[in-house]
Amino acid sequence: MKLRDLKNPALLFVTAFVWGVAFVAQKDGMKYIGPFTYDAVRFTLGGLFLAALLPLLDKVRSRDGTFEKGSRRDILLGGLCCGLALWFSANVQQIGVALQDETTNVGKAGFITTAYCALVPVAGLFFKRKSPPLVWLGVAGAVAGLFCLCMMDGLVSGQGIHFDKSDPWLLLSALGFTAHILIIDHWSPRADGVRLSCIQFLVTGILSAPFMFLVEKPQASAILDCWLPICYAAFISSGVGYTLQVVAQKGVHPAVASLILSLESVFSVLAGALLMPGSTLTGWEIVGCALVFASVVMVQLAPHSRVKEH
Repeated sequence: MKLRDLKNPALLFVTAFVWGVAFVAQKDGMKYIGPFTYDAVRFTLGGLFLAALLPLLDKVRSRDGTFEKGSRRDILLGGLCCGLALWFSANVQQIGVALQDETTNVGKAGFITTAYCALVPVAGLFFKRKSPPLVWLGVAGAVAGLFCLCMMDGLVSGQGIHFDKSDPWLLLSALGFTAHILIIDHWSPRADGVRLSCIQFLVTGILSAPFMFLVEKPQASAILDCWLPICYAAFISSGVGYTLQVVAQKGVHPAVASLILSLESVFSVLAGALLMPGSTLTGWEIVGCALVFASVVMVQLAPHSRVKEH
């Protein structure tokens, strides 16, 4: 594979890292405010942050003469579609994170959410986006790694796989993120990724706001107490992470993109071990990290990993 072909996968790798660390911020944020308040504030701030940067980004990207914004219709419609999918996925995921026990490893939320790495190639079959055998092998390796990462310790200790009330919400968010990845795959070649990302954030924030007031009781003091998790989620996880996803998915097969993004589960466990008191990496978690990482590298660097469009 040529070096230039690694640019977008590398950006997706950075996205996975940013999202993995975000699980710690998301769980910490639930100590202060509710899920809808958290998402309403972070995505609105993320959208306004990108909107403020647009003139500067346009100037930088226009220097080579190849920058194209796309039609207003594609930008608005694409941003709306991405925003609806993100609104559903992010809020359902945040509810799941909020319902987790304090002692639950944050990596478990990462594991369930990144089930999209198996769901995307399956869903892609319905849209004539076939994946070669190597991608399916990578998916199998990643799923095995994710299982070792978050479930194997319970089986070995005799405690079994523990399911709690947060799991259905997190699995539902995986279905939503599957749709989100496929929707981005459709719109990213048609419109500027930064504008799509900006609109999707504002749509998500605006749609979350009514639920913030109907279901929760937001207080300015609680939001201010939560400033650090919100700022990370707004400017890094949303402003940087989701924008990189939209930009980097252009030209990358959605099944391969979902596999690279599934590394967020690995980073969520590593971040939990480093940033959350009492969290450590077990032997099985290390094996799981290695399996997921090896699966991603295998699919991306193998000579037959390039996928033809159908």
